[in-house]
Amino acid sequence: MSAREIQDQKAIARGMFVQQAAHANADVSASPLRGATICSTKSRRDFTLESTADEFCEAADTSLLPAIRIDAANLIRVLRQLEVIAKRQAPRIAFKAKGSILLLDLADILAVQAEGNYVSLQHRPNPYLVHESLSSMAEKLKPYGFIRIHRSVVVNISAVEEIQPLPTGEYRLRVKGGKEYLVTRKYKDNLRDLAQLWVGSERLCG
Repeated sequence: MSAREIQDQKAIARGMFVQQAAHANADVSASPLRGATICSTKSRRDFTLESTADEFCEAADTSLLPAIRIDAANLIRVLRQLEVIAKRQAPRIAFKAKGSILLLDLADILAVQAEGNYVSLQHRPNPYLVHESLSSMAEKLKPYGFIRIHRSVVVNISAVEEIQPLPTGEYRLRVKGGKEYLVTRKYKDNLRDLAQLWVGSERLCG
């Protein structure tokens, strides 16, 4: 199972949890309540996990809560199992080096640099030369969180620690270990992929 497939399975499991909880809330609001008064005019589909408690003036019938807890426990267990699988099946790269085939975790490769007809895999503590074009490597590594920042450099987004804007409109990028790379204007839009959430950085890469 690939890392992308595992992430998809986790997303599906989370979606199932939200849907089951939403259906349970709808059932509770639609069923006769013993000693409870509904003081909201919202429809059933407007109830959410966060707002359900505020929609009732008094305590409602909680007979469905055990079933909800069981379903939640099962889904949480599945998510934990998927996380274990994801760690155990971390994506790796295989290549020939000195007459043998080496396998490295992609997470341990900080960047890939063009070196003539070869590329240098920036792996700590030792880099490795592979007979491959940078364009080909960039395409192969893109699904695994690598972006191109220069005509001769591809970086692992999980290794990036700092971005510094330059007066030229380019950027200087620092990765784990302190090494820095120049991000040219042609590739600066790729920097948006470095994080899933940008806060107070609307002008970055603009």
